[in-house]
Amino acid sequence: MPCPSAADPGRNTHRTGAGWTLGPVTTILENPRYTGRQVWNRQRTDSELVDPANVTLGHKSVQRWNLPDGWVISSRPAHPALVSEADFIAAQDVSAARGPVPHDELVLRRYLLAGLLACGLCGRPMESAWSNGKPAYRCRHGRTSAMAPDPARPKNTYIREDKLLPHLPALHLLLTTPAVRVRRRTRAGADVTPSPSPGEVIGYLRDHEITLTWNPATAALHARDTQTSKTITVKAS
Repeated sequence: MPCPSAADPGRNTHRTGAGWTLGPVTTILENPRYTGRQVWNRQRTDSELVDPANVTLGHKSVQRWNLPDGWVISSRPAHPALVSEADFIAAQDVSAARGPVPHDELVLRRYLLAGLLACGLCGRPMESAWSNGKPAYRCRHGRTSAMAPDPARPKNTYIREDKLLPHLPALHLLLTTPAVRVRRRTRAGADVTPSPSPGEVIGYLRDHEITLTWNPATAALHARDTQTSKTITVKAS
């Protein structure tokens, strides 16, 4: 049975489709539609600032999950069930026994580069992870996959967000200015254009569908423009 990103790659362009991971399995186990009943209002679309520190970047639409007490579930079955209601309830009891994530932690944790970073060793999207009170990103190179891990799999990759953010303005300059002009302006000392903030650069990357790749072996941050297929490297050690 293929994983969702392999079965429908058009809706999962941000995933490799290599195999099942824990996230989709958890989502399936928590979805009451598999009991045969229709469910509404599981998600909502919120509008929030791209960068609260720079309102000129405008707003973006963000989908978020509603709490289960706000879901609307049909009183009668709407389609054939894949699991019994007894099995579904048992799965929820296992999840509930682990306890919820504290609400204050959900509010305080913010990942500016979420969805933008890929691993330079295996190509997988890097997942957000809280590290010593700071946002960070990691790749376990398929360790969360249902497939048996490759014995030659490299060690887990970690990079803290604050190690990457200071390099984003320089990356933006390289992406938007020809290299010859950058060298001339730097030598002449006439570059008086104010550097964009990291938030502005992140907005630019998302608007232009530019992906970033972190390579721990070379301590380099690569930016790939999907339109021109060019790669720019900034040392981030």
